[in-house]
Amino acid sequence: MRWALVKVCLAVTTMVVVAFAVPLGLVVEEMARDRAFSNAEREAAAVAPALSITTDRDKLERVVASAGADSGMAVHLPADGGRAALDIGRRHAPARDIEAVRKLGRASTTPVPGGSTLLQPVALGTGAIAVVEVYVPESEVTNGVGTAWAVLAAVGIALIVGSVAVADRLGVRMVRPAQLLAEGAQELGEGRLGTRVPEEGPTELRMAAVAFNSMADQVVQLLANERELAADLSHRLRTPLTVLRLNAASLGASPAAEQTRAAVTQLEREVDTIIRTAREAKPHTAPAGPVAGCDVAEVVRERMEFWSALAEDEGRKWRVAGVERPVRIPVARADLAAALDALLGNVFRHTPEGTAFAVDVHTSDDAVIVLISDAGPGIPDPEAAMARGRGSGHTGSTGLGLDIVRRLAESTGGDVRIGASVLGGTEVRIWFQLAGRKPAGRGHRGAVRRRRPGRPALTINRSRSLP
Repeated sequence: MRWALVKVCLAVTTMVVVAFAVPLGLVVEEMARDRAFSNAEREAAAVAPALSITTDRDKLERVVASAGADSGMAVHLPADGGRAALDIGRRHAPARDIEAVRKLGRASTTPVPGGSTLLQPVALGTGAIAVVEVYVPESEVTNGVGTAWAVLAAVGIALIVGSVAVADRLGVRMVRPAQLLAEGAQELGEGRLGTRVPEEGPTELRMAAVAFNSMADQVVQLLANERELAADLSHRLRTPLTVLRLNAASLGASPAAEQTRAAVTQLEREVDTIIRTAREAKPHTAPAGPVAGCDVAEVVRERMEFWSALAEDEGRKWRVAGVERPVRIPVARADLAAALDALLGNVFRHTPEGTAFAVDVHTSDDAVIVLISDAGPGIPDPEAAMARGRGSGHTGSTGLGLDIVRRLAESTGGDVRIGASVLGGTEVRIWFQLAGRKPAGRGHRGAVRRRRPGRPALTINRSRSLP
């Protein structure tokens, strides 16, 4: 493409130079010829007054000598009154041409060896016609023409070279971004996802580079989202694994029970490996798309009915509050259930058996807050626990449970906070912003803190059914 542009520019510039330089050179050549013959006419005109006064040979020789005999001027007098024709100076033109000019009475030019001659008729006092001949050598006719052609040729070559150089630079400016774009596409196809191309060059190539970089970012984001989805789905397996582990613990000391417990432990390790491998991807940054929403009260009741059976087996006291009436939030039912399972699974996994816990749902005009509290030892570093992939420091913790909950809350414009609960352990507060509503005043954080002092005392219920 670069050489094609150079060839096109070379051809076009050459045609333009030829179209202008050749006519201009011919004009300069014609002007030089006109200048030479104009000088000859002036020299002939200088002799005419003397011829109209006298035809004396001596006087005319002096006139011709003063007028520039070195230039080849001659005067041809006709025969008159028995006097023979007289030629003063050196004659270059043939006699027939001189006679023709005398008869016609009109000036003319005649080519002669080494140049040309100007034949100018002049009327004498006797009425006869004399002819003034001025020799114009070829060197005078072409004086300056060669220099003009050389200048035009130099200018034309300079224009051609300059246009080729400009075309080459423009070609580089166009070809280089295209080459970088092609190389970037090849590298991206080979799996180097960090490949990006500079957004430079003509407008079209800049737009192509912007589109390529945007596509590469989307590819990276899609891969990261797929890995996060794999990690999140794997994390959801923790809930049935927790049930299997608890049930296996009550099987006794038989060989089958030991094999079951070993299989459950091995399965947990495999799930942890999958989660740790998948979480090497970048964090999910794309906003969640629109969802149909779900009833948070119904989901809480359903999940607590599941976990209450395990709580009774481990002697845990639990309570549910705020689920008496439907409360819809803009998140998918499966995602909310996964978030609750992750938090309740953490309670069972990281607190001793017999530790009480509670789930409270609070509703306001612009938000829904879900509080999950326990009476366990608490989390020493809540900020570290919220960091994706860092975990709580316990064995088997992958650090994805709280991150799943955080991203679900942030998809609605809310957030997740960890603090101390009234039970003495950890309280995880999930704040969901209702669709199309903005928090009023200073927001939900202050409202939640004002509720705590006035919160009623915890009522313990060990029943398998919901209170």
